[in-house]
Parts: sequence; structure tokens; C-alpha cells
Amino acid sequence: MSRLVVVSNRVPLPQPGQPQAGGLAVALSDALSRRGGLWFGWSGEVSEQPDPRPSIRHHEGIDYATLSLSREDYDDFYLGYSNAVIWPVFHFNLGAMDYQRRYSHAYTRVNARFADCLAPLIEPDDTLWIHDYHLMPLARELRERGLRNRIGFFLHIPFPDYDVLRAMPGHRALLEDLCRFDLLGFQTANDRHAFEESATRAIGALVRASGQLRHRNRDLRTGVYPVGVDVAALADLSAQTLTTPAVQRLLDGLGERDLMIGVDRLDYSKGLEQRFRAFEALFDDYPHRRGHTVLMQIASPSRGDIAEYADLRQRLEGLSGHINGVYGDLDWAPLHYLNRTFERGAIMGLYRAARVGVVTPLRDGMNLVAKEFIASQDPDNPGVLVLSDLAGSAAELSDAIRVNPYDTDAIAAGLNQALAMPRPERRRRHERMMAVLHRNDIGAWERRFLDDLGGGHD
Repeated sequence: MSRLVVVSNRVPLPQPGQPQAGGLAVALSDALSRRGGLWFGWSGEVSEQPDPRPSIRHHEGIDYATLSLSREDYDDFYLGYSNAVIWPVFHFNLGAMDYQRRYSHAYTRVNARFADCLAPLIEPDDTLWIHDYHLMPLARELRERGLRNRIGFFLHIPFPDYDVLRAMPGHRALLEDLCRFDLLGFQTANDRHAFEESATRAIGALVRASGQLRHRNRDLRTGVYPVGVDVAALADLSAQTLTTPAVQRLLDGLGERDLMIGVDRLDYSKGLEQRFRAFEALFDDYPHRRGHTVLMQIASPSRGDIAEYADLRQRLEGLSGHINGVYGDLDWAPLHYLNRTFERGAIMGLYRAARVGVVTPLRDGMNLVAKEFIASQDPDNPGVLVLSDLAGSAAELSDAIRVNPYDTDAIAAGLNQALAMPRPERRRRHERMMAVLHRNDIGAWERRFLDDLGGGHD
């Protein structure tokens, strides 16, 4: 069986005595451990003089090879082209795109540097699995250095429709680059269709059959591989942490009030402003909910060096103060807005305690928060998920209450429906969604992709 090489923008370096953070890191680490392998990417460090060679460390059967970035590359590759150009366009937010030519040059330069450092580490029968939008040119760069290995790519974020994509300078070159992979994986069938249409219209690729393209005398396969979660582990963790002192203090403070919870990165794609306005509309349209409902919104800091994110934080703080000032009472603050990061176990306990999970992004590749919320529920008395139609997970979780994330009145109606839903219906919906989560768990995602890429398994 060939060795697996995983490449991602950030490498989650293992910390002694601490578990891997997140199910995705665990799944990829498990795959690497089974086969013996290498995880390559950015260390997360910014250095004035980055070492031209990767730093390599070995841990539990896996080699971790990492590079630092210069300040210029961090600003122009990571903050610039990756997150001020690709991210907004791929999330259908053209108004937030800030294209500058030096960003494009940095994107090419960093991918070339990755290829220069990675190529000498590759063995002839290695299987390469590249992850996400930062590294779309990497297969071409590696091919130009003589590699003929099987190379797969998985896009964790949405792929935009062609009429959106074409607004991005350099989009044809990116499509050409993506066609140098052997297998492209997407979160949803809509994302795959959008790529195939774009490749056909922009660069003349030929769709020979479903999931099969040909371009410049090369065959390329595409597939749909929705990312899942470790269902059993999350269920166990949520049950354990429900009884921790921090969660119990929250529940004691709530009393008989219903808890609704949202957990997101602080990002304009998450629909947080619309969510806050919908919460306000809940009290206007359903005044019997006043005094009896609390929304806890955790928004972990993200990309604070980008102006749009700092502005978003200020607007959310203003909305939070407005809602609490208008609707709150001496013994009741309706909105608890927390702009910080919390330990994963505490989050799982809060999910289990919540009556409603609120996941209303304006656009999202998958949004694993939706799946984590379902997995963390008490099956005998589960909470209800209110889910955006524009999250990738909506394609699987049809028993959630589905809402248009731009329609604040519809979100408010969905929240009221969730709060009023009788226990038998909540149990039926939860049981059906749990069946989906078990069928498409994190292990199934990894196995299906690597099987289709040709990597094989034990």
C-alpha cells in the first residue's frame, strides 16, 4: 500500500499530552498512521527570514514537515489572495473582494515554494491529498517538477457559479490548475456542477460523463464527499461535559428559560448580523418569547488583520448592545455575545444543554457545527436545529428547520417553530438526522475519497 502525503495550508502539529483539535485533524492523522505518511504545510509561524528547508518532526508514525512564511507572504498570500480574493468570491460576496496584482504574484510564489520543498520528500508510489483553496495551483507546480504521482484535491469551501467566478481576475488560470489533479472532491453536488460548468465554459474542458472530464489530453475525475463528524466521540463528550461546573453554572443562571446557541468563526459568511436581527424579530413577532429565551452566540476571533472583520465585530457589538438595551430586563439579558474561543468540550456541553441550535450562514461549504449540534443531543429529549438553506449540510439534514438566511422574519419564524416543537417530533427528526450522520461520518469521508483516488485501504 502506498504512503499517504497530506498537504494543507496549516499543519496541526501534535502537542504532547493533548488530543488533536477537531475531527478532521483526527481523521487525517488516523489515515496517515495506518499507512505511514507525511503531513506537509505551513507551521502557522511568520518569520523575517524563513528557513528554505522544511522543519521535520516525527510523532506516532507520522512525519510532519512545516514551513514558516515571511511577513510579505503572510500579508499577500494568506491575508491577500487567499482570504481577500478567493474566500469572498467562493462565498458569493463579490463586494468584499480586494484584488491586487501583488496578491496574485504571492499566491503563485508560495505555491511554487511549497512545491520546491515538498517535491524532494515525495517517493514514486506516494499518494498525495491536497486540501483547500490556498493550494489550488500545487498539482501543476508539482507536475512541472516531474512528479507523476496520483494527486487528489478536496475543496472544503463552496465552489461558485461561473457568473460569479468570472468576476475574479485569474479565474481561468485557477481552473487550468485544478485540471492538473487526478481527482477533485467537493462538499455537495451543486459545488461539483458549478466547477464542471466553469471548466467547460471558461477553458473548454469536456464533460465525458458524470464525474469525468477531459482537458488538454488529461482525464480528471470529480466526486462529492460531504465531510462528516465522529458521531460517537461527540455524543460521549457532550454527555460528559454537560455536568461540568461551567455548564452547570450557565444552566442554573438560565432557570426555566430556553437556550438557543450559535457557534461560529467571526466571519461575514456566517450571517451573524442577520441572525441578530432575526432574534430581535422573534421578540417583536412572538412577544410571549420575551423573558423566556436566551441566545448565546459564540464568535471566535478570525482574521483580525482584515478590515472587514474588524468592522463586522464592531457592528455585532453594537447590535448586541441594542437588543439587550431594548428588550432586556433587570434579571434577563436576551443575547449573550462572546467574542472569544472556548474549549471544545465546553462547547459540546452547551450544545447538549441547548433547546435550539442556530446555524444560518449566508454561504458555507458544509458547516460542521450543524452536525456537531445534532451529534451532541440527548436522543430522548433532543434540541432542534435551525439551518440555512445555503449551508452545504442542508443537502443532508432535511429534517432540520430550513430557513433563508437573508430573510430575518423567516428565521424568527423558524426559531419560534423550533421552540414550540413537541418532544415526539423532535425525537423523530433527530433520529433520522443521526442516521445520516452515521452513514456519512468522518471515517466514511476519508475512505471514500482515498478509494476513488486509488490509495487503497487495509
